Amino acid sequence: MQIPFSRTLIALVAGMALAGGAAAQTWPNKPITFVVPFSAGGANDLMARAAAEGASKQLGQPIIIENKGGAGGTIGSYYVARSAPDGYTFLISAAGVISNSMIKKSMPFKDSDLEPVVMIGLAPSVIVVPADSKFNNLKDFVDASKTGEGLYFATAGTGSTPHFVAELLNTQYGAKIEPVPYKSGSEGVVAVMSGQVSGTSEASIIALPHIEPGGKFKALATTWVRRIAAYPQLSTATEQGFPKLQIAHWAGLHAPAGVPADILDKMAAAVDAAMKSPEVVDRLTPLGIEPVGGTRAEFIEFVNAERARLGEVVKAAGMKEE
Repeated sequence: MQIPFSRTLIALVAGMALAGGAAAQTWPNKPITFVVPFSAGGANDLMARAAAEGASKQLGQPIIIENKGGAGGTIGSYYVARSAPDGYTFLISAAGVISNSMIKKSMPFKDSDLEPVVMIGLAPSVIVVPADSKFNNLKDFVDASKTGEGLYFATAGTGSTPHFVAELLNTQYGAKIEPVPYKSGSEGVVAVMSGQVSGTSEASIIALPHIEPGGKFKALATTWVRRIAAYPQLSTATEQGFPKLQIAHWAGLHAPAGVPADILDKMAAAVDAAMKSPEVVDRLTPLGIEPVGGTRAEFIEFVNAERARLGEVVKAAGMKEE
């Protein structure tokens, strides 16, 4: 007797659901890989290693860090996007996972090929100028930019966090700040210290060691919603009258599309527990990194909101790959 096609399809779907459920029940039964799409030592990498160590304890399996840098995070992101959706390969994501497709001329994968899992933490951005600069706060800097030819601002390339800081000030507050792209944030930092440009913004973990007495930076503001726990004397851009300047160097976890929801939920719970553990909080907070964690739903909401918000900046500023 021939089985009707509809019954065959129903049986196939049911079998796939059972297989996915079984995979989630036994997961993880081997080491997991977190792919960092940047070189070792930066804020993204440090947050990845803290999350990996803590989540590994929660899940009972090793979590290996692989650094696959290049192309503003696209190389590592593509590697994960084409990986098997079995819950053993994850991307340590950053803002580029949202903005790259808006700015780059072409992408090797679609946004929908990566699925948000959980927020890890963030390193608030700090706007800095040379230590001997005449500017003492963000208003001084923005007001000065509106005169003459404006001010030059180092960035780590098109679509980097410093680039968004500059364009948010330009589009929202009428500043006249010219972004100057460098190959990396490190080169931009050197450009500020040597006086080649008037300022930049950098992750707190990079900026804070240089703004202590005798350092080479003067900090004007932090661009996140709260003051930095490790440097509470620095006011936020919002407190200084720039409430639309909200951006940070954040790290989250994305998975290849198709990973069973139960696995994603387990990973999200493991990372959340890790980022709330006293040992991780005590390790990261003094560095200027704010552990976050949270639920999968909260991270999905954050990613969607950032995509809409940053998309408006890209359009208003005409940001595009050179």
